[in-house]
Amino acid sequence: MRGNVLGRASAKRSRSTKRRQDAPDLPKRKMTHTTLGRTFQGTDGKVYRPSLFVTLTLPSYGKVRDGAPLDPDAYDYQRAARDALHFSKLVDRFVQNLRRVAGYDVQYFAAVEPQKRLAPHLHIAIRGTLPRAEIRQIAAATYHQVWWPQADEVVFDGDHMPVWQDGTGYLNPATGKVLPTWDEALDTLDEDAEPLHVIRFGEQVDVQGVLAGTPDADQCIRYLSKYLTKSLGDALDGGQAQQQHAARMLDALRYEPCSPTCPNWLRYGIQPKDAKPGMHPGRCRGKAHKPEHLGYAGRRILVSRKRSNKTLAEHKQDRRTWVLEALGQADEPTDPHRYVWRPVPDRRRQRATTRRPTPPIRPRTPTLASPPPRTGSQSSRTGTFGNRGHGEGRMTKHDELRIYRSDLNAWLESIRSAA
Repeated sequence: MRGNVLGRASAKRSRSTKRRQDAPDLPKRKMTHTTLGRTFQGTDGKVYRPSLFVTLTLPSYGKVRDGAPLDPDAYDYQRAARDALHFSKLVDRFVQNLRRVAGYDVQYFAAVEPQKRLAPHLHIAIRGTLPRAEIRQIAAATYHQVWWPQADEVVFDGDHMPVWQDGTGYLNPATGKVLPTWDEALDTLDEDAEPLHVIRFGEQVDVQGVLAGTPDADQCIRYLSKYLTKSLGDALDGGQAQQQHAARMLDALRYEPCSPTCPNWLRYGIQPKDAKPGMHPGRCRGKAHKPEHLGYAGRRILVSRKRSNKTLAEHKQDRRTWVLEALGQADEPTDPHRYVWRPVPDRRRQRATTRRPTPPIRPRTPTLASPPPRTGSQSSRTGTFGNRGHGEGRMTKHDELRIYRSDLNAWLESIRSAA
């Protein structure tokens, strides 16, 4: 069972859904229950259903040449880091706005690629077509607001760090006061509060029309599929200047909170969500802080659920056909009677339920080399008495083996007689 049986302990937070004043309005069409775009008929009577290949980028943070900023001091690394951290949310907002404007359930296949300046941008193949002016209008009107506590003023730095106290949480070492929790910090955001960050797309929007079965469509497929095995860190091939640019980008990401549970919130005087001992700012293990991700922790390949218009059984058949073609075998229909099902008795259960007789306790038969009866002070493991390994009456290993073998034979004989 999920949730709390006692209900919410605090009032539910709500934010206004009213659009920002600096964002243009979007047209809205009535939704239709389809995943296909419009069709167009040519002069020869042939019907076409074109698609779109759209590329969306983030805004500029400073002049760049060959993947490195011309003036690193003027480059806005903080904004670049925060845009990379929340880029996946911006992509979700774009798809939502795209479907509202198109008026149908738009299906897509997209890939997130790093630019030379190490900023992520989006390539998305859209089923159906819209006017290019509307695509640019959707991109300009799409934004995402990050409603988190402020993380611009550093409270704890260096050796001056919060301390953990069991049962209480993190304390201010100077005053001994408990730091505000994540929920308490969110409660301080009133209606007049500003979001921590607002992310938008840049002005560069590339829209290309694509027809199925054309060389352009094959090129788009190859362009999207090559990012199935690439990471954002693969873009670091521009020399020493780009390597230094990447190092400065990682420094900006080091203390940026990547999620509500990020330990970097302690740097700004706030306990992370689900705080635990051992947290330290700058040591977050999140994927966004790793060099191979450069702030983007979302999925590299984005596929809508209804993109193929096929069921799971049809996808399974397609994979089977592809494997058989790769093996050079014919795709013959599966014979439903190729297997014969017969009940098989569970012999393990039968053996487990069969009661076996308990082996009798048989006294050892004295032999010429066997020692006299042992007492409590005598060794029970070495087969000797008195001094360990010295004196007369010492039992050899061959004698012990002969006794154990006779005991085993007697036990097996009792089992045979019981059966």
